[in-house]
Amino acid sequence: MFRGLSAFPLTPTTEQGIDETAYAALVARLSAAGVDSIGALGSTGGYAYLTREQRARAARIAVEAADGVPVIVGIGALRTSQVLELAEDAQKAGASGVLLAPMTYQLLTEDEVFGLYEDVTRELSVPLCVYDNPGTTHVRFTDELHGRIAQLPNVGSIKIPGVPDDPREAELRVAALRALIPDTVTIGVSGDWTAARGLNSGCDAWYSVLGGTFPQTALAIVRAAQAGQADQAAELSDRLEPLWTLFRRHGSLRVISAAASHLGLVGEPNLPRPLRSLDEAARQEVVTALDAAGLTS
Repeated sequence: MFRGLSAFPLTPTTEQGIDETAYAALVARLSAAGVDSIGALGSTGGYAYLTREQRARAARIAVEAADGVPVIVGIGALRTSQVLELAEDAQKAGASGVLLAPMTYQLLTEDEVFGLYEDVTRELSVPLCVYDNPGTTHVRFTDELHGRIAQLPNVGSIKIPGVPDDPREAELRVAALRALIPDTVTIGVSGDWTAARGLNSGCDAWYSVLGGTFPQTALAIVRAAQAGQADQAAELSDRLEPLWTLFRRHGSLRVISAAASHLGLVGEPNLPRPLRSLDEAARQEVVTALDAAGLTS
């Protein structure tokens, strides 16, 4: 579950609620493609904008539509009590694992971040992936903090941000973290444009925005890296640079929202307010990038 490709789909949402039909179809599409796991209600899934009831419903839909593929459900919230409720809902829905980012309003200390994971893992019956996403949460994990958290029961993986551009520095970054965590805890990379480099540098998984809408393309990169074909993995990723450029410019969620809409996989609008779809000029950039990368279905 915490190895290979973990694909993170959109949760298409309007002010009236989740488009359950489109969401189930997105998840079923990932299952049919043969992804290793499905990340429901990650950042791409807009978890922070949904009510507890909506999140519980989305978790149930994802598990059912996944048809046996492991589903990892995001349970991040501002208060520990809310996280525990969401963890209970995810487990009742049949989630194989949970994903937890330390959401913040007041900046958290390292002891408070550790305490969050300590409180939550104590109550879990499924494994947890630590979600290190400083760009969204503004929490910056040190490797030492990761090492402390990784010793807790039920911690199965760490989802790190993108690795350094230099391949040797990327290898050293992954090795430094791996030296501080148990062998039972995997390391997965996010920051899609660095994923091939992360996998080639020793990461076990790619927690992928791209994979949630284009699973076959992401799988090709993962399988090449797993086969030791580092140059092939890097080349496949480099072909997607027009899309990576837009991810960095507009944010991957907005770009994938536009891409999924262009392909007819979701309707419009599909992002919860105050988030808004890209304007027409940016949407045309997305279409051009998809065409250049051969992402037409």
